[in-house]
Amino acid sequence: MNTWDVAKKWQEMCNKGENLECINELYAENVISNEMPGMPGEKITGKQEVWNKNKEWLDNVTEFHSSSISEPVVAGNHFTTKMDFDITFKDRGRQQMEELAVFEVKDGKIVSEQFLYSME
Repeated sequence: MNTWDVAKKWQEMCNKGENLECINELYAENVISNEMPGMPGEKITGKQEVWNKNKEWLDNVTEFHSSSISEPVVAGNHFTTKMDFDITFKDRGRQQMEELAVFEVKDGKIVSEQFLYSME
């Protein structure tokens, strides 16, 4: 798959709530995941660790009130998308979240992801 194919498949799977399956299918074994500095899981390496981080996040959600993922924008072997969520978490209540996600693709697999969001 080229970068566009990976980006569209990522978007489709995440929109269906298939986040963990998406990691299994589209992520490289040595993927690197970066959150904002100072956040839990600031830098994680390895598909299983990224899967675990996502599982923990999903397990903390009690309700998705709404969510949206923009169409991917592709440049070379990178793609980005904007995500908006209105979610109630077990440990911190209801939050509205807005973030950018930037991905790098090599050999048809996501090798890095970075999430950018306000720390307010």
